[in-house]
Formats: sequence, structure tokens, C-alpha cells
Amino acid sequence: MMNTAERNFMTLQFAAKSENESFARVTVAAFVSQLDPTMDEITDLKTVVSEAVTNCIIHGYDSNPDGIVTISAEIINDTVTLTIEDKGNGIEDLELAKQPLYTSKPELERSGMGFTIMENFMDEFEVSSQIGGGTSIRMKKVIVSKKALYN
Repeated sequence: MMNTAERNFMTLQFAAKSENESFARVTVAAFVSQLDPTMDEITDLKTVVSEAVTNCIIHGYDSNPDGIVTISAEIINDTVTLTIEDKGNGIEDLELAKQPLYTSKPELERSGMGFTIMENFMDEFEVSSQIGGGTSIRMKKVIVSKKALYN
């Protein structure tokens, strides 16, 4: 049986507006700070949150501010799990969307590197999507606490 002190969690919902992307990034970083992550780990987490939230807003909802983005974060021991999801358009061809440099919105000067960045910055990465039903990105990262480095 897991001790409750070993698990913590939060859920955040907000309007699919680009101005909420930095709010989401900072909120997740503040939540994870209890693990005493390195600056590089915080930067990685902020980057993946930014990429995932931006994808929800731009691709999931076509920049429709009536959409809702949900972030769930869970910490178990030294591992943080993030789930970022929308109930928007869904991804037509998931394998194509995962290809580096692919973007369905070239007119917006998107780099097409979002999924590649998320996959490279996290220890685990998976995405599921349903046309008209939205997209869910689930990622895990083990945080090597600075406290452990100095003990």
C-alpha cells in the first residue's frame, strides 16, 4: 500500500487561449518544484508543457478560445507524470504528425518539432487521438533531486 506522502497530484483546466500557455508552464513548474529539480529539468518540463499546450490551442481547437485544455500532474516518489489533453479536432494521421518537421499549419510558421521535443525531453512519451474527440499526451520524467546529488 502506497503511503500518501509518496504521491501528490493536481489538475488544471483553462481556456484554449495562447495567453494561458505561460500560466500553464509556470504552474506545472511550481508544482514539480517540491522535488527540487535541477534548472535543466525545470526547463525541460516548461518546454514540453509549452509545446503540448500550444498544440492543443492551435491544432486541437484551431485557436477557438471556447476550447478547454486540461493538465493533470502526478508525482509518485521521484517521477512526475503529465497528461495534457484537449477535446478538439483530433489528429488525422498520428504517425505523420510525429515526424520531425511535419506541420499541418505551415502558414503559421510552425516548426513541426513539438512531438520530437516532447519525446526527447521526457523519459516516456505517448500520444493518443481520436478524430473529433481530442488528443491526450502523457509524459513521464524521473527527477534527479539536487538534494540527492549533494548527499
